[in-house]
Amino acid sequence: MKPIVFIDRDGVINEYPGHGNYVTSKQEFRFIPGSLEAIRKFSEEGFKLYVVSNQAGVAKGLYAQKDLDEINAKILQSVEKIGGNISGIYYCTHLPGDDCDCRKPKTGLLKKAQEDSFMICDKSIFIGDSFMDMEAARNFGAKSVLVLSGREKIANRDNWKFEPDYVFDNLLLAAHYLISHYA
Repeated sequence: MKPIVFIDRDGVINEYPGHGNYVTSKQEFRFIPGSLEAIRKFSEEGFKLYVVSNQAGVAKGLYAQKDLDEINAKILQSVEKIGGNISGIYYCTHLPGDDCDCRKPKTGLLKKAQEDSFMICDKSIFIGDSFMDMEAARNFGAKSVLVLSGREKIANRDNWKFEPDYVFDNLLLAAHYLISHYA
């Protein structure tokens, strides 16, 4: 059985808005070149893909749940249009201090996605652009895949808490490698 692939959103699928900033509308949402192709490639190989993302901008009042839903619709329509498939999109809209179980690096979003997939899978992969994502991967027991298309940069490597299982420049390069090794 192929692993479940969890993918962070900002900085992995779409352009990173910058630290402390948010993509607040579908008009601001811009795919990173190659990210749609990566999702299509994973889909063609039969991987189940789930987007998991912290989006505290909703709780902060910077944008509404409706705006987040419109962004989700744009993602799903764009992915479907190129022949890909995302099995689900999961967000934590809580504030960092809310102590919920879904805000990464906690694993509530990943557990929910895995439960909703109806798959018993002891292998999973988490692709993200920050060490919050890498910690969520480690806490969940997933392979940690850091992409350098968003928040984290290779120049910070000496300060990393741990070495991720894999590091790639972007989602497309990660997809090529992971498909060849896990398909």
